[in-house]
Amino acid sequence: MSGDAEREVIFEITRVGDIQRVAVIDVETGIEVVVQAPAQAALADVRTLALRKLERALAGDAGGQPPERPGKLV
Repeated sequence: MSGDAEREVIFEITRVGDIQRVAVIDVETGIEVVVQAPAQAALADVRTLALRKLERALAGDAGGQPPERPGKLV
């Protein structure tokens, strides 16, 4: 990740029919984001996209607390 080279993340890549689903989880905070792309898309490009989406999610995370949403955290 551009701002924090030491941050540890976990990728989960699943192919479902004609798409690939890429989930990336930040180990420290547990925040997960998911992107979907065509199965023919280059894996490096899709991973980069997922990392950028995670960076945006982490930048919006004030104080390490999950955002206020309906329901409850389990």
